[in-house]
Amino acid sequence: MSLKAQDFNKIFDAVIAKYHVVDDVDQPFENIYKASTLEHLLYRKCWIDTVQWHFEDIIRLPEIDPIEALALKRRIDASNQDRTDMVEYVDSYFLQKYADVQPKNNAKINSESPAWAIDRLSILALKIYHMAEEVNRESASESHRAACQKKLDILLEQRIDLSTAIDDLVTDIESGDKYMKVYKQMKMYNDDELNPMLYNKK
Repeated sequence: MSLKAQDFNKIFDAVIAKYHVVDDVDQPFENIYKASTLEHLLYRKCWIDTVQWHFEDIIRLPEIDPIEALALKRRIDASNQDRTDMVEYVDSYFLQKYADVQPKNNAKINSESPAWAIDRLSILALKIYHMAEEVNRESASESHRAACQKKLDILLEQRIDLSTAIDDLVTDIESGDKYMKVYKQMKMYNDDELNPMLYNKK
């Protein structure tokens, strides 16, 4: 049985809840799903996103030591690369799954691949979790909590819409009404053969 976007959301919510039991960017990671499954990829993907979310919070501390901030920036860069790699692994899963589907003559291409849409769903789950924290934060003012509730309502509506769009996209690919064409990100700043600031130092 194929997974639906609501299944993706459940995985993401479970990952985020699991992370916050310890709530430490250096805590060990354990994937609860069998390797080679889509669930395994999504669980790992959301864990990377969750850790990076907290990296981004930490680096914005006004009193952070500059040397620590630079080391953290390096970790954020590495995390961004891991995130991109995981998205490409997820797209590879879909490419293989629908490799035998013959697109119709009038099939169209989507503006983004399934995996990049799912990436947005993972980030949305994090926004929902942390906005809900603000809604329920007892130390916050009533006006703050009310404003955050309005934002949370929008985020929840956005998740419904994005989930529907993802399911529609996958259905269209399954039926041949749309076809996948994936371009690698080809990030240049991480590559010492492509970033002039790096290769000029050689």
